[in-house]
Amino acid sequence: MGAWGKLPVLDHNNNERPVNMATTTEDVPVSGLPPIVPKDFTAQQPETVRLYPLSNYTFGTKETQPEEDPSVLARLKRLEEHYGLHGMRRTCEGILVCHEHNHPHVLMLQIANAFFKLPGDYLQPEDDEIEGFKKRLNERLAPVGSQFSGEGVNDDWEISDTLAQWWRPNFETFMYPFLPGHVTRPKECKKLYFIRLPKKKVLSVPKNMKLLAVPLFELYDNTARYGPQLSAIPHLLSRYNFEMVDENDNIVAVTPGTPLPPGYTIPPRVLVNGDGADDGQDTGMTGVEEGMKIESHQ
Repeated sequence: MGAWGKLPVLDHNNNERPVNMATTTEDVPVSGLPPIVPKDFTAQQPETVRLYPLSNYTFGTKETQPEEDPSVLARLKRLEEHYGLHGMRRTCEGILVCHEHNHPHVLMLQIANAFFKLPGDYLQPEDDEIEGFKKRLNERLAPVGSQFSGEGVNDDWEISDTLAQWWRPNFETFMYPFLPGHVTRPKECKKLYFIRLPKKKVLSVPKNMKLLAVPLFELYDNTARYGPQLSAIPHLLSRYNFEMVDENDNIVAVTPGTPLPPGYTIPPRVLVNGDGADDGQDTGMTGVEEGMKIESHQ
């Protein structure tokens, strides 16, 4: 189980506030009627992905990793110098997914309490794509020295599907999920990879960054806060069916339409009106909090 204190959340003003992890109380009525299980609806889809709870992961801190450039203009200037020497820059970032409240959450970094990004970075010109990407992930998130021991302490990553490619046509901040027809020499290509998290993993975050677990419903269509790349992640993950398990590997939720695992029964649904009558309405995400901040221990 992850080692931290109370797990606060971030409100829309980016302020921390405590949260009660329980979404329902024991006296809330539940439906006594089992749901109708639909016929399988999984043709031509990738295999179902198992998601582990956020509490399975342990988080620590390591030395500060300052930004390479003091400004956006300096970063674009360095990109121009890189292009002149090595051609198009290759950048890889990872989408790491766990679950909380049986809803997928994406792990991402926050810098200076304002800027959000996925773990990863540009590759060195001589590096192989996958090995170079793993090296970048370890620089960002792998524990150092003997800070931790036991299960989950390793520098291995399961790099899965490429979910998106973003292109930078010019030495500008704009990137697009397509290559404009008039552009034959893009300056940068950024790939977003799906990273399959194991049952246990130890992650160490630089002291000048925060690690956030952001729910998909918070990212969806929220370009004002997260920008076009991060707010598109729910679209990218919609190709997968998810199987949520608890800390003891018991299945607690599955995507409707997927074959039910042996011995699994769909839990009863909590009623909105609480009158004991099954009105067929879901509670949606009522009671689920936004943008969980993970507290790292020193």
